[in-house]
Amino acid sequence: MLFVTAAWGACFLAIEWGLRDAPVLWFAALRGLVAGVALLLLAGAQRRPAPPGLRVWGQITLLGLVNVTIAFAAMFAGVAGLATGTAAVLANAQPLLILLPAWWLYGEALSRRTVMAMVFGFAGLVLVAVPGGGGEGAVLSLTAATAITAGTLLSRRLGGLDVIVTTGWHFVIGGVAGAALAAAVEGAPLIAWTPRFVAVLGFLSLIGTAAAFVVWFTEVQRSRLDQLSAWTFLTPVFGIALAALVLGERPDGWTAIGLFTVLVALWIILRPQSAGSADADEAL
Repeated sequence: MLFVTAAWGACFLAIEWGLRDAPVLWFAALRGLVAGVALLLLAGAQRRPAPPGLRVWGQITLLGLVNVTIAFAAMFAGVAGLATGTAAVLANAQPLLILLPAWWLYGEALSRRTVMAMVFGFAGLVLVAVPGGGGEGAVLSLTAATAITAGTLLSRRLGGLDVIVTTGWHFVIGGVAGAALAAAVEGAPLIAWTPRFVAVLGFLSLIGTAAAFVVWFTEVQRSRLDQLSAWTFLTPVFGIALAALVLGERPDGWTAIGLFTVLVALWIILRPQSAGSADADEAL
């Protein structure tokens, strides 16, 4: 998870750079397409089995539309409208959004401590969002977080399938739909294929997307969703740190307080409980 969160945090810096050479929606679609083609080439070389049945393909298609087409488009547009660090925080609200659905769909009981951490974390996100500009950019980043949360919940239903094949196809399907959306909204892809853009797209697609999501979907099948997704609170930490080091973005006092609040919420969720405290903090 440290690899996943560091890679996803660096993605926000890569998106900021790549948007200098490509329009928002085309760049988002390319991220999914390059990642998907790379994974399917790997799967083909290793002769991995294809997904069986129309029902499974329908689920993969839905996952691609939610987790790639909607999530990537909203995420990239959010980065274009906000400071990079702020966008990184808001687009990673998944730990707070996933708790109730995970309880309802998969029976993952919520403790009082976890619910308190959820409320505490939402307060921190508000503190980060308002000084960072709020408005449309904040809404888009939160839309991306909601779509990624839905994608995580959907991916739990695809257990038993080959993770590399499934991840690759959902990226290709979502990327193709994203390209159709980009063509309808932005027209022809006016992309400057500079060495910088090629390097950024390569890192974003292969490391921050293909590799990171294979690890993520693997862990989704074997971990509690609340504790797993809580790790993604570290993604904005990496995003804000890189934005400060590379782009010179300096978070103000309220943003720093909000970030600290989010990290405290992460600590509350992940902190082990003793047997006595677990009994006292009974599930809701």
